[in-house]
Amino acid sequence: MSNMPPKNPKQKRNVQKGAKPSTKGTSKIEPRSGNTQVPTEIQQSLLTVFNASFRDRLESDIHPLLQEVKGHLYRRDFEAAFGKEEYLEAYAARWTPSRALGYLEVFADLQAHIGQAPTNDLTRLDEPPILRIACIGGGAGAEVVALAGFLNYTSQRGPGDASGDDGRMHVDVIDVADWARVIEKLERNVTTAPELSKYASAAARAASAPLVDTSTFSVKAHQLDVIHQDFSAKLKSLLEGVGFVTVMFTLNELYSTSVPLTQKFLLNLTASLKEGALLLVADSPGSYSTVTPNGAQKKYPIQWLLDHTLLREGDKGESAAWTKVVEDESRWFRIPSGLKYPIELENMRFQLHLYRRGV
Repeated sequence: MSNMPPKNPKQKRNVQKGAKPSTKGTSKIEPRSGNTQVPTEIQQSLLTVFNASFRDRLESDIHPLLQEVKGHLYRRDFEAAFGKEEYLEAYAARWTPSRALGYLEVFADLQAHIGQAPTNDLTRLDEPPILRIACIGGGAGAEVVALAGFLNYTSQRGPGDASGDDGRMHVDVIDVADWARVIEKLERNVTTAPELSKYASAAARAASAPLVDTSTFSVKAHQLDVIHQDFSAKLKSLLEGVGFVTVMFTLNELYSTSVPLTQKFLLNLTASLKEGALLLVADSPGSYSTVTPNGAQKKYPIQWLLDHTLLREGDKGESAAWTKVVEDESRWFRIPSGLKYPIELENMRFQLHLYRRGV
């Protein structure tokens, strides 16, 4: 499900909380006073990737296109909003960079957990294993660019860190819209050295390098509706061997479409992933959905619905399929000063939940 553009934070709504499932073992990411963990150079590299990928859009008057996209989105006409290539590029150029920066910071904070995710070891003996990642609703590319930045970040920190300095990633982007060309442009620019001015010094040219190398990072886009079709063989095959799944600013849209179908999708996802796999969910704080138990409509926070599905024990006392390892109900990412991009970037506030698959 494609993402709505970021919204300004709203006041908390009066919602039905219900009995919260157990979240033993949950830890909270401690808030930090500033964006000091990820080097500014890497953050700027992410923005350079977007600038290079959508230069033609950014150098033209992009605002009429953005207004058309916003109009379709607020009418919840997703088919129209993401039905034209020019709309997809305008969306990715305008709203994706801020999220990519925010996601990069999240991945850096979760490095110890991501470093423990199961990898696909069916590779040659002389090659490092591959961490396979599935990004549900990640068509606009924020996760892709952020993961490339994260791989660059871990490689700079050296072999003593989780994730290592020799890791490889393969990312499958799964979205209801056809984002293939956008993803191809972003992949090309994360694996290509940035274009330099003809006046660049010899030292600058020698230091110029891509964010990641094609030998360590690959991406493929897939157009699939994860809730309105059967859990198809193709989707099952995409999740086989996956160690890390992200659902970023997508779950609330899925729940808004259908709570029962979304719950079913989460159960099928659970059945498809192996022990130790991670599921990362981010969404707007205070997001809620309406369900109708026994004919009476009630509003529940999406984190309650999520926990109710993933952390519920079996009818015969079996352990829950997942353990929640991180929870942050309201987290800010603020754009660091000094970063350069043709369009003003926005701060982002979100809730964050990380789960680990059990036996």
